[in-house]
Amino acid sequence: MNKKIVEYFEEGYKAFNKVSVRNGKFHHYANPVKKDSPYTFTSYREWQRGWNTAYFENLEKLNELGARS
Repeated sequence: MNKKIVEYFEEGYKAFNKVSVRNGKFHHYANPVKKDSPYTFTSYREWQRGWNTAYFENLEKLNELGARS
């Protein structure tokens, strides 16, 4: 497995928990990899896949706790 691909996945996974404050509002970090470049498309997808994985794991935790249905 390509180490760079794993690194992008892990970066996306960690980015889900990072939040920036702009003008008093909280914002999640966006994907820093450009989607349009043919060389970085795989990196873009892996970063996004990591972020989505963290999102759905968090959603499952919330549903188990009964916080939201």
